[in-house]
Amino acid sequence: MPSSFTEYPLSEEILSALEQLQYRTPTPVQVKVIPEILKGKDVLAKSQTGSGKTASFGIPLCELVEWDENRPQALVLAPTRELAIQVKEDIFHIGRYKRINVPVLFGRSPFYKQVQALKQKTHIVVGTPGRVLDHMERKTLDTSAIRYLVIDEADEMLNMGFREDIETILEYIPEPHQTILFSATMPKPILEITKKYQKDAVTIKVVKKELTVPSIDQFYYDVKRKEKIDVLSRLLDYYDPKLSLVFCNTKRKVDELTNELQGRGYFAEGLHGDMKQSQRDRVMNNFRKGKTDILVATDVAARGIDVDDVEAVFNYDIPQDDEYYVHRIGRTGRAGRTGRAFTF
Repeated sequence: MPSSFTEYPLSEEILSALEQLQYRTPTPVQVKVIPEILKGKDVLAKSQTGSGKTASFGIPLCELVEWDENRPQALVLAPTRELAIQVKEDIFHIGRYKRINVPVLFGRSPFYKQVQALKQKTHIVVGTPGRVLDHMERKTLDTSAIRYLVIDEADEMLNMGFREDIETILEYIPEPHQTILFSATMPKPILEITKKYQKDAVTIKVVKKELTVPSIDQFYYDVKRKEKIDVLSRLLDYYDPKLSLVFCNTKRKVDELTNELQGRGYFAEGLHGDMKQSQRDRVMNNFRKGKTDILVATDVAARGIDVDDVEAVFNYDIPQDDEYYVHRIGRTGRAGRTGRAFTF
């Protein structure tokens, strides 16, 4: 197992950027995925957020794309605007010394500005499926030189109804190309897509024991439904976390709980998929800057939340499967810090 990125066949520009980002030891998912992408293989990887998966495809993509080519050579699909922006930022930083250009495409944002960005020299395009397809159909995104396609959080995309869009996008990508797919779970529709669109894909699973983080203290409380808000308030007052994430299973519960917390005098805001993009951006900015102490969110809305200072995660509702639990608690205890996770 490589103990350093210098053990991979990476250029000086990429290694310098990784050093500056303080990426020193590859995570388990990076150890398994990076060499396969560099070898030109299709990859099907089962991996959670917080496992370092963005760098596991971002590093080889930045290495493989040719700077002199003016047309996009790689396309990365992400389920939400927040995650697309996060992925773009990560790739931009990894490719900074190679001067990699990474436009990001998503809905509810001026189309003409994205068209202008795509007219510049472009190496890697990141976007949400609906808007990427829009650009393809209007011929504002040139797919003729795309050789690498990454589908990130594929299970979430299917949950959000993007299957048809993804399959149409795949038809636009010229052969031969590499298809790299990441998913936290492997439902039947994902396996159908891989069977149809991937060739001899290398299957990679990062086992869960590598993902439950020892730096997170995990607590479990047996609580009557009507007493949850009181228990949550007491824990917030007792531990006084700098930033907290509270997870609910439904959008309605997010709204109800946010109102209750605000009524009790907490600086809380909600985040879910029914909110307008401008509202979601405002809420996320307030949380990142610490103007909001408590973010109440659904699982899908929380994708792409990459804030290092979250000190506590509360599962107000028990997540619907164990992999979501790992996703949720992985929002704390990041970047070498310790964290607490409470499940009611």
